[in-house]
Amino acid sequence: MVDNGDHASRADLAIGIGITALAAILGWQASVIPDNSAYAQVGPALFPWLISAALLVLGVFLIVAALRGGWSHESEDAPEYMNWAALGWVSLGLLINVSAIEYLGFILASTAMFVLIARGFGSRTPIRDGAIGFSLALVAYVGFDRVLGYKIGSGIIESLI
Repeated sequence: MVDNGDHASRADLAIGIGITALAAILGWQASVIPDNSAYAQVGPALFPWLISAALLVLGVFLIVAALRGGWSHESEDAPEYMNWAALGWVSLGLLINVSAIEYLGFILASTAMFVLIARGFGSRTPIRDGAIGFSLALVAYVGFDRVLGYKIGSGIIESLI
């Protein structure tokens, strides 16, 4: 019979190996990004390389922690069930954003997503969450659309700006 602690350590090790493999795949893909910038010192592969390096460090730390006994046992007071309601709220928020961005625009779709995901994380103040989400989405829209010139979904609010 397998000890639960041993099973948890193997699961923790699998997560560490998976993160390390993800880092390797990302590094491989970053290496094939063409660098057409003859004058810039920072090319398009910089951020994929940085993320790959961060994932590699994280993966190594997770593997080391798993080999030392794992980390799953550290939160014994954590509930042993899946919070399906929270997962449902977060999934609904993402689904609403993806399906409504074309019709409502970036700002309103992102605001709805923010409110639903905040609900999934336990917030009980949707009006405050809506105001925060709207503000963040407005800043993001202005940053992408007006500053960078990148169109990210025009809708009702965006046509007023």
